[in-house]
Amino acid sequence: MPRKYLLLLAVSLSVILLDQWTKYEVVAELTTHFEGAQSASERLGRLYSAAPEPGFDRLHLTPRRHIEVIPGYFRLRYAENPGAAWGMFGGLPKHIRGPLFHLVSLGAVVLIGLYFSKLGASPRNERWALWGLPLVLGGALGNYIDRLARGFVIDFLEAHWRDQAQWPSFNVADSAIVVGVGLLLIDAFVRKEAHRPSSAPTPPAS
Repeated sequence: MPRKYLLLLAVSLSVILLDQWTKYEVVAELTTHFEGAQSASERLGRLYSAAPEPGFDRLHLTPRRHIEVIPGYFRLRYAENPGAAWGMFGGLPKHIRGPLFHLVSLGAVVLIGLYFSKLGASPRNERWALWGLPLVLGGALGNYIDRLARGFVIDFLEAHWRDQAQWPSFNVADSAIVVGVGLLLIDAFVRKEAHRPSSAPTPPAS
């Protein structure tokens, strides 16, 4: 197997495992969903099975507490996102939202795979894409697993300004996608600079 595909597998799989592990811990620590579960297999079964109907707070899982990491600025709090990034399209009917996200997620995987296959194994001007694409792929698959399992994505990272202004909640998969997209932007800039024609040499004075 070419080295670049080992990198793709290692990075994307690491993102998926870290993303799913953190969501497991969030459900265990911040919700009541695992109460009464006696084993890890039982807790995993609950995590990856259809969620109960939402309660009065519109959440499928009942929050138990939140953790203030930096009081007034950053906390860990259980949240659910039925939509795309920043909750976009979350208000669509479920019978439309589900197939749409399946199509978009699978399309993204195909496009990432095609783009990655065209990259060289180690050219210096492609190193940003060699790392950025696996991060985006791992993040996309991490959130796609959530949608397949329960129809919504678990978020828990919440940045805010003394509760007066708040950035939409996010998770590890979202973070990987943002970093990956940032690397792809750098890649585009580097490629543009590499292909920019150099200025013509000044002829020697006679």
